Amino acid sequence: MKGKWALGGVGAALVVAMTAPAVIGQQRAIRTTSSISAQDKASGAKQHPELLKEFGGAYAGPQAKYVEGVGRRIAVQSGLSNAQGDFTVTLLNSPVNNAFAIPGGYVYVTRQLMALMNDEAELAGVLGHEVGHVAAEHGQRRQKAAQRNAIGGALLGALAGAFLGDSGLAGIVQKGIGTGSQLLTLKFSRTQEYEADDLGIRYLASAGYDPRALSSMLASLAAQSSLDARVAGSARSMPEWASTHPDPASRVTRAARAADATRATGKTRNRDAFLNALDGVLYGDDPKQGVIDGNRFRHPDLRVSFTAPGGFGMENGTDAVSITGSGGQAQFSGGAYNGDLAAYVNGVFARLGGGNGGVPQGEVQRTTINGLPAAWRTVRASTQSSQVDATVFAYDFGGGKAYHFLLITPAGRGVGPFVPMVESIQRLSAQDAAAIKPRRVQIVTVKSGDTVQSLAKRMAYSDYPLERFLTINAFTANAALRPGQRVKIVGW
Repeated sequence: MKGKWALGGVGAALVVAMTAPAVIGQQRAIRTTSSISAQDKASGAKQHPELLKEFGGAYAGPQAKYVEGVGRRIAVQSGLSNAQGDFTVTLLNSPVNNAFAIPGGYVYVTRQLMALMNDEAELAGVLGHEVGHVAAEHGQRRQKAAQRNAIGGALLGALAGAFLGDSGLAGIVQKGIGTGSQLLTLKFSRTQEYEADDLGIRYLASAGYDPRALSSMLASLAAQSSLDARVAGSARSMPEWASTHPDPASRVTRAARAADATRATGKTRNRDAFLNALDGVLYGDDPKQGVIDGNRFRHPDLRVSFTAPGGFGMENGTDAVSITGSGGQAQFSGGAYNGDLAAYVNGVFARLGGGNGGVPQGEVQRTTINGLPAAWRTVRASTQSSQVDATVFAYDFGGGKAYHFLLITPAGRGVGPFVPMVESIQRLSAQDAAAIKPRRVQIVTVKSGDTVQSLAKRMAYSDYPLERFLTINAFTANAALRPGQRVKIVGW
């Protein structure tokens, strides 16, 4: 989170194309298209800067150029274009495991998902899978389904429906809570996943990579999903790529069979080149956007800290922190401030309501929390089917700076389960701010006597260090290391 409220969105459908491939194994031929149209190029160019904003921006490290090269080489296998320069491949500065593609030859992967990979072929497999979704026009069909079902799977989940009727607060869902990545986070069908797997595997084979790389990556993703589910207070209970590409474990064996069916002779994995490129990449939250440790959020530049309620997860975005749980959902961000907290609160409602006067007037309550002047107001939003309470809770940090929570709870709950959170906010001390350091992937060479247990102790985590080490390296619990072997750890 960089401290400003994002009102923009993406609304991107995954629609790129390719020539029809041959059948893989016993799978039917997949209907695809065969070019990047001028309309696709224009659409992608328009959405690209919004996606960068939504997903942490482009990663500035040397890894970006490496990912671009691999992505372009695998993307041309789709037949969309024979010119690698027609594809824009971006490594995103995001702590979420994700990858996707949009019209016009734009392909994306996050640094977090890259860190889970163990060789170049796995990187190519993930990017090929995403281009496969685009080539088969899965996004077009998914977009139509999303339009029929309105917002469906956005941040507010079931509560979102309360703002989709005639209420003047409809904009809170569409602008305030955030639907920018909505169409990127709607689930594909099982058939669409299999089709994208098959296309990605074919791209790997035609590029000379080991086509089994997608299977091994899916296995790592399944392990990561399982681990994240175990980590108490995890801000991301399931990797984004797992939640939008369901049940990776069940696809591992199928992907391996499909790879064998290609009868490809290429076995390139390029592990050393990949590890050389990966060394030093940021892992987890970027301190410049704030960090989440368990249920606590800290931002060293904004000098702000707060704690989410027990049982709620947090997701750190470029412009806001999302807090979600069964009792309600919320976002934390900031905005322009002229010194009047009441005006600030009403201004947030006005912006989120689209500035159309649909938000009724009401009294703004005032208090002091941890020495900070605070103000809040709750508004009821009604439709024919349901009601919710929307609360803006704002704080004056001095020096022309203010931050706020936007809270959504069932009607009649007001601040409800978020009382401990709104009361936990405080100014971060200079000492605490200076102590926040980024985690990074480090490539180390196994020495004689090293074991998975001894190397796991070097992981920059106090919880589940062994499990994290095993997962990031795709090792089993009884893995034996050999001197000279290169492995990944996450350090400071």
